[in-house]
Amino acid sequence: MVTPFLEVKDLDKWYLTSEHRVEVLKGLNLQVFRKDALAVVGSSGVGKSTLLHILGALDRPTRGEVLFEGQNIFGLEPREMARFRNRKIGFVFQFHHLLPEFNALENTMMPVLIAREQREEARARAQRLLTQVGLEARMTHRIGELSGGEQQRVAIARALVQDPELVLADEPTGNLDRKTGEQVLDLFMELNQQKGITFVMVTHNLELASQFNRKIEIRDGQAVELNHF
Repeated sequence: MVTPFLEVKDLDKWYLTSEHRVEVLKGLNLQVFRKDALAVVGSSGVGKSTLLHILGALDRPTRGEVLFEGQNIFGLEPREMARFRNRKIGFVFQFHHLLPEFNALENTMMPVLIAREQREEARARAQRLLTQVGLEARMTHRIGELSGGEQQRVAIARALVQDPELVLADEPTGNLDRKTGEQVLDLFMELNQQKGITFVMVTHNLELASQFNRKIEIRDGQAVELNHF
């Protein structure tokens, strides 16, 4: 039996308001295997992004466990958790969260510099990835000088610069035109198939989701595997 490298067990997430408790995820269970390309779909407000943020240790569950290679990530000390996010996880969001005062190369280098590795190593990795995503001629351009599609490619390069084992993408094509969105997805599929990177992507775009090898729907706070799409 193949052991999942990411496993969610009996996950609950709720929020307390002044009037009542809002339950988002309720007893959710999920297994993600190496080299999976998993699309997470569902109606607005059902908890897709909440699940993604918990998988990446950006948010904590109310109850339950998230096991990464058998280790409960929420049992880590704060410093260990920060190192885990930096080394093991790459994040790609709908809004790029790039730093406008820096150029494409500097933004891509940032996770390596945060890890206190050598600047020369950070630069070499960033240059290699920006070339891979087709931005070799745009490395020294400030973020405001790049198109939306180019900015998203910088965000993808930044997510990959630490050679993560898992990439979490939250509506990564949501603000892109159809052609650019398809190019971003093609890049994800290429990296998944050639480098074995595991992808979990939240999307409203069912056409894009259909190209992933696994699909789940968040329904009534739980993950429902979709065998037919």
